[in-house]
Amino acid sequence: MPRERAARIETKEKIVNDQLQKFMFSAAPVRGEIVSLRNTWQEVLTRRQYPAPVRTVLGEMMAACALLSANLKFDGTLIMQILGEGPVRMLVVQCSSDLSMRATARLAEGVETVADDLSLAELVNVNGRGRCVITLDPANKQPGQQPYQGIVPLNGEDGALKSISEVLEHYMHHSEQLDTRLWLGANEDRAVGMLLQKLPGDGGIVPHPHELDADTWERVCTLGGTLTREELLEQEPETLFRRLFWQENVQHFEPATTRFLCSCSREKVGSMLKMLGREEVDSVIEERGHVEVHCDYCNQRYEFDPVDVAQLFATPGLSEGVSPAADQRH
Repeated sequence: MPRERAARIETKEKIVNDQLQKFMFSAAPVRGEIVSLRNTWQEVLTRRQYPAPVRTVLGEMMAACALLSANLKFDGTLIMQILGEGPVRMLVVQCSSDLSMRATARLAEGVETVADDLSLAELVNVNGRGRCVITLDPANKQPGQQPYQGIVPLNGEDGALKSISEVLEHYMHHSEQLDTRLWLGANEDRAVGMLLQKLPGDGGIVPHPHELDADTWERVCTLGGTLTREELLEQEPETLFRRLFWQENVQHFEPATTRFLCSCSREKVGSMLKMLGREEVDSVIEERGHVEVHCDYCNQRYEFDPVDVAQLFATPGLSEGVSPAADQRH
């Protein structure tokens, strides 16, 4: 029988802004993580205004991306994309191994708002062709090495997957062969999540086979299943952990901090323009008088006038010295 949650008086606890806590169950090859994003999530929302259901999905993806990135065994980036057909065409979250993050969503052309009650399938999987793409991109790739990419449809064996949690559990089961459970939530204040994962074999954590508790995985998943979205969003991670797993023997690791960081720069935009070619860039200059590029992630505006463009193509690297345009946020 699953254990009842501890009924105890909760003391007032310090609010956790941006923290990821790893833990390991000592009697079984099961690991877990809890993440709470406040400032990191707010940095995304102050740069872009998203309809409520889009904001919820993007926030849940941010929490999930942090949880999955925390287990990267290399220096690099995990990129999570939801691509499909519907009012929303793309949602993207990037998280580096140091837990620096950025995120963006793109609506279909002409769509400015969507109904508050739209489901994930109605947002991105209207025709059943939506997909989730996970890319693992090492920072120091060997010559010829390509990023690893896994793709799963937004449909499971029983039809359309209903949540980001279901999508990623489906992905981890089929692409990584790891039993994984996720609980995610997001609102205008926080993006939060909890992950439980059953490791292959004994996970390298149990010194003596007779100490294994074969029921741990089923038990902790049952306890996690009692967690509501409201509770996940309202309570601090320490409170949630204590309520759920107070009877378990658990090893905690040093918490890690997340942050918002966009890697765009004027130099990178200049390099992109040079890849387009002088003829293409000059055609934009002729039509508009300048070239303007907005970063989808941080909404930074980069403007190149005719003089900037001439310098860009005349001397490599000279664009780095051109002053950046002022920020424009909406």
